[in-house]
Amino acid sequence: MDLLGGVQKVMRHMLVVRGVESKVVSVAGQSVHMYELKGQGKGPPVVLVHGLGGSSNGFAGVFFGLGKRFSRVLAVDLPGHGFSAEYCGGPVCVRSQFDVLRLWCEQVVGEPAFVVGNSLGGAMAVRLAADHPELVRALGLVAPAGAALAPEALEAVLANFNVRTPSEARALTRRLFHKPPLPVMLFAGELKKFYGTATVQALAAEARATRESLTPEMLQGLKMPVLLVWGGSERLLPAETLEYYRAHLPLHAQVRVVEGFGHIPQVERPDELVAQLVRFADTAGL
Repeated sequence: MDLLGGVQKVMRHMLVVRGVESKVVSVAGQSVHMYELKGQGKGPPVVLVHGLGGSSNGFAGVFFGLGKRFSRVLAVDLPGHGFSAEYCGGPVCVRSQFDVLRLWCEQVVGEPAFVVGNSLGGAMAVRLAADHPELVRALGLVAPAGAALAPEALEAVLANFNVRTPSEARALTRRLFHKPPLPVMLFAGELKKFYGTATVQALAAEARATRESLTPEMLQGLKMPVLLVWGGSERLLPAETLEYYRAHLPLHAQVRVVEGFGHIPQVERPDELVAQLVRFADTAGL
């Protein structure tokens, strides 16, 4: 067993011991791993969607905080990520990932949810809300991708995921955090195993080829409550991403730039991210 694979399994075991259900469900013929925690609150279900090369384990630190406020907390490993089977879907990798997410929300979540997406998961959450608003009670975007970027800016982002050496892995790790913890930096060289998978490389290649982005009309048409959380220490996505969202999100959307947040605050500052999401839920009447 590789080192990071062992760490991931230990994290799953710790979540299960604390009452989080880990299971594999069949969605569109794919074996998809997910977590579910029965919450203590009266709010709608919360659905957590990770980014490129990430997994549902990245949300481990927010499950129990969110469970105090909401009725259910669910997180999915998109195909080819985490504990889900490797799968891309040929030349339409992004669309196949989205279709699995949509069907999972329909079949497993089964009711309108507060959908929280990070990075690529944020872009997918926007598309879900735009195309299937009946599935999305509210939208939480944490450092979302999906903005229309100049070709050179997009290439600069995608180049970070071409991790071949330990030094490149450490460089990517520094971009993901406000202040990378020492243990994370010690294991950074192992990250190339996460970003070297067939699915991750296919997703990156498709993004280069199609340069598909969320349209202004898609963002402006969002009717549900929307929160965008952006890290004051964001180093992976360019500032143009935040500018694009600010320019095109509807007027009712809340945009918060939080100092001390990097690209993945659910890993680095989970309690503070929970506080941001709960405060938004309170103001949105969820």
